[in-house]
This record gives sequence, C-alpha cells and structure tokens, in this order.
Amino acid sequence: MSKHHKDWIHHAPGTNSNRLERIEAYFAGNAYAMHRHDTYAIGTTLSGVQSFAYRGSERHSLPGGTIVLHPDEAHDGQAGTGDGFHYRMMYVEPALIQQILGGQPLPFVKEGISANPRLHAATLALLQRMDSPMDALEEQDALFDLAHAMHAISGKLAGDSAGSQRFDYLAAERAREYIHTAITDNFTHNITLEELAEHSGRDRWSLSRDFRLLFGTSPYRYLTMRRLDLVKSLLMRGYSLVNAALAAGFTDQSHMTKHFSKTFGLTPLHWLKMHGTNVKR
Repeated sequence: MSKHHKDWIHHAPGTNSNRLERIEAYFAGNAYAMHRHDTYAIGTTLSGVQSFAYRGSERHSLPGGTIVLHPDEAHDGQAGTGDGFHYRMMYVEPALIQQILGGQPLPFVKEGISANPRLHAATLALLQRMDSPMDALEEQDALFDLAHAMHAISGKLAGDSAGSQRFDYLAAERAREYIHTAITDNFTHNITLEELAEHSGRDRWSLSRDFRLLFGTSPYRYLTMRRLDLVKSLLMRGYSLVNAALAAGFTDQSHMTKHFSKTFGLTPLHWLKMHGTNVKR
C-alpha cells in the first residue's frame, strides 16, 4: 500500500444474526473524526499502523494484535505512518454478547488493544471470507468463543462496582425489545423513560443504570442509534438527506447530520461517498 492509495471500505455480505456488521477498509491518512457508537468495535490491523485516541491516550495497533473498543467510548482513527493502514473490523451488538453470557456486565478491555492469543483467534474466526456470508452455525459458534474470550480477559470500567450491584437483565431486555417494537411501528414516537419503566417492570432510574451496564449505552442513545440505522438504509435506497431524516424521526436534516457525525465519525455525504453512492440533498 502506498501513501497515495485511495481510501476504500468493503462491507461483507449480511450475517445470519443481522446484528453483526463486518468490514474491511484502507485509509491513507485521517479516517474518522472523534465519535462513539453503541456497538463493540472489534478487529485487527492487517498492515500499517492504525492509530486512535481512546480513553485519554493515543493507541497504536499493529498487525497481530486485537482492537476491542467498548460501546459508547469516544474514539477516532488515522494512519500512524505515511503508508496508511489496512484493517478488518466487526461491529457487534452488546445484546448478542448478553445472550451468550446470560446477563452479566459487559466485558471491558481496558486499553482498547489486546495481545491475548485466545481473543485474537476468536476475532479472526469472524473476520474470514469477507466476500461471502458465514454459515449460521459457524457464526454462532464463533460468537460464543468471542464472548467468552472477552469475558475471560476483561476488567471493570474505572469506578465500576457492578460486581456488587443488583441488576435486572430481563427488565432491561424487555425495555430494549420495546424500543425496537415502538420504532418499527412509529419512528416519530417520543419514547420516555417512564414508558420504558412501565413496560419493563423496573423503576426508571434502576432501569437506566441497568441498561447502561448490560448494553453499554443509555436508552436514549440506543433509540437514536436505531434511528440512524434506518437513515443509512434509506440513504442507500436513494432517499434525500432531508427525507431520510424525517422518516427516521429526527426533527430535521441538521439534527440527523449532527447525530450521524458524532456516531460514525463521518458526515452522511462522506459516508455515502465511501460506498460509491451519490445522494440527493
């Protein structure tokens, strides 16, 4: 790869879970502005130096290691040298990890980079054959190995006392499912924490704490992310920025663009350009 190589991104075919996104990409310089999303970002650098700011420090990923970015932790991305960087990454919904671990606090890899061989092997199993989908059972087995590898090496978040807290996984899951049902029926509906508490059977502040602990983000951020998922889908189908924003429940195009950029580190127009697609304004 030369420093003059054109940036590109390739999305692997859809997965069986539909909650696991796999990409392969190359960037020659600055890739992403500071942003945060509500999924794990787990992957490996194939060549070059992949640098990123994470939890107050600059990290540098080299081939052979594993990147594990916790949900809702701010980070950016850029090449650490003039040769650019080539990498593979997957974005895994915390709910998938929860289903495997049975309602435990989310695994947390403190430094954002790990040299653990078990975790690296589990990661590579899910980042193979980027031009074809994985078999359903193969994917499920690999996710099981990944979740348990992360759990085995994880540490607690700074200041976290989750080990001594009581939390209600089933109530948090009911609230998460309600968000999905509500936004499917009517994306413009303004869901309240009281509404989630009523449907989950948990008081609103305990539910808010449990949701963060078990799914890595707040209920509002989770709702916003589901709306952004719809925006991306509509833009790829040819919707204009303003129509996609309104259809997904944002007040206007500016409101959507602000959330999009903070979440993905790219503007909607830049994101579409990376996918070779033009959009109506």
